[in-house]
Amino acid sequence: NPYAGLVSHLRASWLSGKTRPMEYRMAQLEALGRFLDDKKQEILEATELDMGKPSFEAFFSEILLCKNELNITLNNLYHWMKDEHVNKNLVMQLDSAFIRKDPYGVVLIIAPWNYPIHLFLVPLIGAIAAGNCVIVKPSEISKNTERLVAETLSCYLDSDCFAVVTGGVPETTRLLENKFDYIFFTGIPPVGRIVMAAAAKHLTPVTLELGGKNPCYVSDTCDVTNVARRVAWGRFFNAGQTCVAPDYLLCTLEMQEKLMPALREAITEFFGPNPQESPDFGRMVSDKQFQRIRALLGSGRVAIGGQTDEAERYIAPTVLADVLPSDPAMQEEIFGPILPIVVVANMDEAIDFINARPRPLAVYAFSCDSKVVNQVLERTSSGGFCGNDTLMHVTLTSLPFGGIGNSSLGKYHGKFTFDTFSHHRGCLHRSMGLEALNAPRYPPYTQQKLGLLTAAFEVKRRGTCTLL
Repeated sequence: NPYAGLVSHLRASWLSGKTRPMEYRMAQLEALGRFLDDKKQEILEATELDMGKPSFEAFFSEILLCKNELNITLNNLYHWMKDEHVNKNLVMQLDSAFIRKDPYGVVLIIAPWNYPIHLFLVPLIGAIAAGNCVIVKPSEISKNTERLVAETLSCYLDSDCFAVVTGGVPETTRLLENKFDYIFFTGIPPVGRIVMAAAAKHLTPVTLELGGKNPCYVSDTCDVTNVARRVAWGRFFNAGQTCVAPDYLLCTLEMQEKLMPALREAITEFFGPNPQESPDFGRMVSDKQFQRIRALLGSGRVAIGGQTDEAERYIAPTVLADVLPSDPAMQEEIFGPILPIVVVANMDEAIDFINARPRPLAVYAFSCDSKVVNQVLERTSSGGFCGNDTLMHVTLTSLPFGGIGNSSLGKYHGKFTFDTFSHHRGCLHRSMGLEALNAPRYPPYTQQKLGLLTAAFEVKRRGTCTLL
């Protein structure tokens, strides 16, 4: 296997204990901060070349949010690493019971192309913080960013403990043949199943961040202008190539008619009368993605946008009205600048529609009535939830990010990333003395010993009372 030597080298480094001291972890994390600072302009240029990503969006998503993750980790690593002492029973009051946060060992991070810096760097921050050695596999589809990472990251990180592997499907397949101690994958469900199957051969734990069709319910009681602006921003950010973007709207026919002019106005406000000329609107990352998205334009009727330019891989910000559940746009995650609207009779029908489908990465709900938003929250299941906005829940490092069911396995961001890449090791350190306390557990057994053991180990339910 072409990567066996690399994996063995990193494993030897990990077994040496090199990555365990807090000072080492801090130094490597600070080096990542220098990478972001030094390579800021190159990151902006590479993401612009790969998918026409506006520099504003690239700075916000690829640099600022990554720096936030980094600084949160640097600010809190000492406390995250500390042993967590736990409650003890009567017998072990003089002993030490604690949870030790151990690194897994050698971990593999496979990143996607849509946020090619953010979606490898945020997991990497947590993996380093937890004391692991790491192989990073950036996406070959965003080739300019892949080249930047491959050529420059090694200048900042310790090459004995961290490495970048490039290539496409054949290289990734061979890489996955090796035994890793943890695998973190971001991508689509079909590839997630392949990664999970490869991990299963070595009983390797995995985190899979997969995405899905995120529904957005808009009630009849809402500020239509604000809804249109927030939905249009979330849908068309990064030209719709965002796993947590609102994938489709659910609303009544009356609300659809109100939303159309408001969405048209928001799109014009954001991108001008011709979005193709706007410096603030991106492009599809590849010809394959362009052709896939263009084929979805036949769903329902094009109410806004619909223009395409294959030479530029441009697809206009598009809204499709009167889309049927059987239409092509409703059969797969769109991952492009198309927003279908599916008409429902009321909130109950919208909730039934959501619950009849695989659980999404995010559910969105808009209403001036907080009871409506809470109803959608309580009666649906999803990786995350955001009421009266889109995407913004992902910017909080204090919230876990991840899916459920078909949309993901596991979670990360902030301390959750550190925990994901740490084995929580249950530890008990007892005294060599006080042997008399252990006598009731030893044979020969008697009823008296059982009574003593029960008194020492039994956990009783706290008393409860009812307020009348």
